[in-house]
Amino acid sequence: MSERQILADFPAGSPRGSWPAEERAAELREQGQPATVVMDLPSDRFLVVTEGAA
Repeated sequence: MSERQILADFPAGSPRGSWPAEERAAELREQGQPATVVMDLPSDRFLVVTEGAA
């Protein structure tokens, strides 16, 4: 089983949309940390997450 860890979060109402979250995820991937962006609808935020072993 795996669990997600939130590495960063950004408001969905930002004028740049998901770009800040995508840029942060790309920086983390360049550093060797797997990261992806997901939308959290209840909080209206883009989350940068990684999957880790539980």
